[in-house]
Amino acid sequence: MTSKMLVRALTAVGLLGLLPVAAAMPGESEWRKPWGLNLPEGVTSLSREAYDLHMLVFYIVCVIGAFVFIGVFYSVWKFRRSKGAKPANFHHNTTVEVVWTVVPFLILLGIAVPATQTMIKMEDTSGYDMTVKVTGYQWMWEYEYMDEDISFFSRLDRDSQRARQRDPEILPQDVEHYLLDVDNPLVVPIDKKIRFLLTANDVIHSWWVPELGWKKDTIPGFINEAWARIEEPGVYRGQCAELCGRDHGFMPIVVIALEQDEYDDWVAEQNGDVAAATDEPADVDVDADAGADEVADEQLEDMSEDDLMSLGGDIYGSQCIACHGAEGGGMGAAFPALAGNDNVTGDVGTVKDVIINGVSGTAMNAFGGRLDDREIAGLVTYIRNSWGNDAGDLVQPSEIRDAR
Repeated sequence: MTSKMLVRALTAVGLLGLLPVAAAMPGESEWRKPWGLNLPEGVTSLSREAYDLHMLVFYIVCVIGAFVFIGVFYSVWKFRRSKGAKPANFHHNTTVEVVWTVVPFLILLGIAVPATQTMIKMEDTSGYDMTVKVTGYQWMWEYEYMDEDISFFSRLDRDSQRARQRDPEILPQDVEHYLLDVDNPLVVPIDKKIRFLLTANDVIHSWWVPELGWKKDTIPGFINEAWARIEEPGVYRGQCAELCGRDHGFMPIVVIALEQDEYDDWVAEQNGDVAAATDEPADVDVDADAGADEVADEQLEDMSEDDLMSLGGDIYGSQCIACHGAEGGGMGAAFPALAGNDNVTGDVGTVKDVIINGVSGTAMNAFGGRLDDREIAGLVTYIRNSWGNDAGDLVQPSEIRDAR
């Protein structure tokens, strides 16, 4: 290679190396965001500290890289053989050895001190205002508000589920936030220290929302702790960051941060307190047990075939389609086809038991704690009478209640 070619090559490499530097320059967010070459600054104090540490190390590495590159280039250029340079004959220099030991030590110390301080803050969950328990499942999340009587499962939204199937009825590019949206997002208030208790039901998952500034593994039989104080209202998206199985890429996380009054309304709505959610006083003071009995009776009322099939189709689309396919075709031995399956159209009691209690030692989870009697009744009716299955029967909510 001639000297001119060497200069051109080194110049090209240098220009390429400047791209991430330009993308990471403070105040140049209009460059950085479209390219996606840098960490998000986030909406918590922890995320900003992590971002600042990242940028500190990045600039240190850039400076070190520049010195090394310049030193190597100068040595190659100045002392090349064509100029008649002769190699030196020394093998020891105490000053150089002291410098290349002390300087890296000081650099590492300058990085380690602030990094350790930030890590200590990340682990300090004391003084929290509320607690949310996060449980990972294959392939969904369960959220339990430990200070409220609220818990629910959060799964990939129905449109993304349908779009990811073979020969989909809706194309991925037509789905907003494809693979990054859920049916039930986690809702939290801003300006509150939220303690997260993270565990798993089956395998190791990892709960990760970049804007919060951390990620934590969820491990069966073990509880990890983390915390966040979100400072800005908004919608923040993440994903499972651990390879947890065949549908690892289909268990997103959505966190919605609300002002305190809006969050209080959401809590009231989840608890069925419509009057509190709308700031309207209740007109009648009714007996709580009697009201609960009335609701239970409504849940057990017989449903029409159309209502059962419609509800069952919705539940199948949100709960079952990921493993058994849009048309009940299944996905390998672990997720058998439901269409044309004699077990599905056979003894209805067995079908109820499988859906309510799951099947031990298989990927079939229990849905008895996730779905109410009406939803399971609709689901059983739907799978027994769809895709050519012709069981011909209707399963009512009261039958599900008896089967529990």
